[in-house]
Amino acid sequence: MNSSEYEILAVLAEELNMRKAAARLYVTQSALSQRLQAIEAGWNVKIFIRSQRGLLLTPEGEKIVQLAKETVQKTKRVKEEIQRRVGQISGTLTIAVTSIVAQHWLPPVLKTFIKLYPDVNVSLTTGWTSEVLSHMYENRFQLGIVRGEPNWSGIATRLFTDQLYLVDQEIHDLEQLRHTERPFIQFKSDSTYSLHIQQWWHEQFQALPARTVMVDQIETCKQLAYHGVGYAILPEIALDDREQYVVHMIPLKNKRGEPMTRDTWLISSEAAWQLPQVQAFEKVLRRFVP
Repeated sequence: MNSSEYEILAVLAEELNMRKAAARLYVTQSALSQRLQAIEAGWNVKIFIRSQRGLLLTPEGEKIVQLAKETVQKTKRVKEEIQRRVGQISGTLTIAVTSIVAQHWLPPVLKTFIKLYPDVNVSLTTGWTSEVLSHMYENRFQLGIVRGEPNWSGIATRLFTDQLYLVDQEIHDLEQLRHTERPFIQFKSDSTYSLHIQQWWHEQFQALPARTVMVDQIETCKQLAYHGVGYAILPEIALDDREQYVVHMIPLKNKRGEPMTRDTWLISSEAAWQLPQVQAFEKVLRRFVP
């Protein structure tokens, strides 16, 4: 049944009189009688018994009318809520974000957004870029924030670009890497990032580091480098100006002398981009990008 049919049953149950119910519904008695017959045919039961004194609810009709009244009340509440929120941003915002962005860049963005739009519920998940892209391909999230060059056919907007640095307590010149015995501390990441670093090593030294230490998280990698265990290559997003007093931070360049960088992108489908909460979040993002 549609909402108008639920309303018809609710009014008939209140009035128990075809004439009065027809007047409330602004229809003729004959039209109302035809609608009721169609509704009963749809349920395949008698909902009302007609008599000269009015209408009587059947036992089956009582259950159907109870459902009708509940539906009418819920519909009314939802309509009232929608009317109150006209012009307001509400609903749910779903975002999938690479872990490094979620840890180091996103918190102040979310804090601002939640403060400006308290009626929006935010659902956030984190992971590697490949995982975020997989979520987006499956249409599980409205927005994704990924690193590198996204293989995405929908809307893709570059948010910012950050420099890659070699970070170490002892090494202060990249030429020292040719002779150092210190281990290269790596963190598990997407294959595109690892390939990016491997290409740089081959360009500069025609070989990979002799000694390596692999850890599962970028923060672990960073702390080991800070404590002198070895050197690491870290993106600017994971560093700040204070850290230049703790370790040497050497910017990486490719063989053409250009900075080695990593892009961060905002991606979305055409349909999700039209949602008001998505548009509001994108506006807040713009406050935090160059």
